[in-house]
Amino acid sequence: MKKDLHPEYHMIEVKLTDGTTYKTRSTYGEEGSTLVLDIDPSVHPAWTGGNQKLMDAGGRVSKFKKKYEGLGF
Repeated sequence: MKKDLHPEYHMIEVKLTDGTTYKTRSTYGEEGSTLVLDIDPSVHPAWTGGNQKLMDAGGRVSKFKKKYEGLGF
């Protein structure tokens, strides 16, 4: 196995957007570094089930509904 092929794996501290921290092992920075997150699972819509809305861009949905309103939709 080649020497110095893999980065150093060490303990760091991760700081979430709400200020809470936890320790984990990583290749980020140096031993004892702090990784400050801008987006984390407590605030990102992908994890929090963010609101999704149907956007009627250019009235396309309205045009479709008007065009086919008599067909039982």
